[in-house]
Amino acid sequence: MIVLGIESSCDETAAAVVEDGRRILSSVVSSQIVIHRPYGGVVPELASRQHLKVIVPVISEALQRAGVDLPDVDAIAVTQGPGLVGSLLVGVGVAKGLAYATGKPLVAVNHLEGHILAAFLEDSPPSFPAIALVVSGGHTNLYYVKDYGDITLVGRTRDDAAGEAFDKVAKFLDLGYPGGVVIDELARSGNPKAITFPRSYLEKDSLDFSFSGIKTAVVNFVRRYLDTTQDDGNGIAVGAPSLGNQLPVQIADIVASFQEAVVDVLVEKTCTAAQRFEVSQVVVAGGVAANSRLRQRLQDQVASLGLPLELPRPELCTDNAAMIAAAGFYRLRQTNGDWDLDFDAISRWPDLAASS
Repeated sequence: MIVLGIESSCDETAAAVVEDGRRILSSVVSSQIVIHRPYGGVVPELASRQHLKVIVPVISEALQRAGVDLPDVDAIAVTQGPGLVGSLLVGVGVAKGLAYATGKPLVAVNHLEGHILAAFLEDSPPSFPAIALVVSGGHTNLYYVKDYGDITLVGRTRDDAAGEAFDKVAKFLDLGYPGGVVIDELARSGNPKAITFPRSYLEKDSLDFSFSGIKTAVVNFVRRYLDTTQDDGNGIAVGAPSLGNQLPVQIADIVASFQEAVVDVLVEKTCTAAQRFEVSQVVVAGGVAANSRLRQRLQDQVASLGLPLELPRPELCTDNAAMIAAAGFYRLRQTNGDWDLDFDAISRWPDLAASS
């Protein structure tokens, strides 16, 4: 079965053609980083407009690269949510139009399920049951994955997602956008033990996350050494890099120490979940899964448990449509090909398990 996947949940417009949920025939991603960089984050209205501008050319390119025409496609899969509702509506609207015009089956996909199934696009797909960590700018969740479509949420962030904390710290330090990429690169030249930032593990036995405290700890550390008369109007000091000579450590040391604190919590909670549920595999996905320090630490710690770790290649960790096509394939297989056009975009999906 050849599935055309369409993804527009945030600031990447993507389309891909995938065969039998495993073989990527093409994957095209149009990034909006340059558009949102001046604002230090995604501007929803600008994101929606850019999706409208490029989504048809992106789909056309994906089909062309795959060497297929639309009539050759057996089904269409599209991200229904969660995400920015304006962005989601663009992808959903185009997918419905294509399905209506061609009579092809259309399946709505949960974006987070897509991230988990990205691991199945690698040469050695994971085995069940597995613990999956989905860590990105909008989500930091742990799932117990018993089978395709049998996914249970076992831990989630109670405030900031890990990627959100990366972006906010990078914006505060005026390091640039996207924050996660900048911090990952800068931290390589820093000392992760220079500053002991707090790690929030919450109550005993909890698999939930909390990263707002570590973000605030970075802000408070920097503010102690800066001229606080230079603020953003809300009492928050700005311009840390330009005033770096006032700090007792280098900016690289601050971000390396911050990153280490976040990674410590992500790794420990993931390994704890793997042991608690006695799984045979650990899967990590989402944009933050491309972070080099997180990948290194997970490889070491999961190996010490005697478990295999599935870390998709970086281009499959960030938002893409190949993962949506893969998820669509398995969902169609579970529903015996049942489909309809009667669904709406969902900006907040309360529980991934609710989609299964």
